[in-house]
Amino acid sequence: QLQASGGGLVQAGGSLRLSCLASGLPYSRYGMGWFRQAPGKEREFVAALNGNGVGIDYADSVKGRFTVSRVNIKNTMYLQMNSLKPEDTAVYYCAATSETWIPRRVRDWYDHWGQGTLVTVSS
Repeated sequence: QLQASGGGLVQAGGSLRLSCLASGLPYSRYGMGWFRQAPGKEREFVAALNGNGVGIDYADSVKGRFTVSRVNIKNTMYLQMNSLKPEDTAVYYCAATSETWIPRRVRDWYDHWGQGTLVTVSS
């Protein structure tokens, strides 16, 4: 089970930190990812990291502004979002994949999904 939290309303240029708490998984063996879905659009990849948090991948649209990390002893993944833009407005989902070593961008790799947390960036 995955539980995402930390969403909210923020002005453009502001920051938010999302969290994803996992339970019932051998957490360090799972790669993790963040995806987002804006109204009327498909769910898209945001960031991913492998089981030990060393292998990391970002979508070009967030590179340099977002930072993904994980603390395995807490079964938690984070997404620090800085310099937020209105186009970052979306429901953000965390996901887990049994692929341990390679960060995955494709949704089909992910076996478990959280419920989503809404991020709204006002202009």
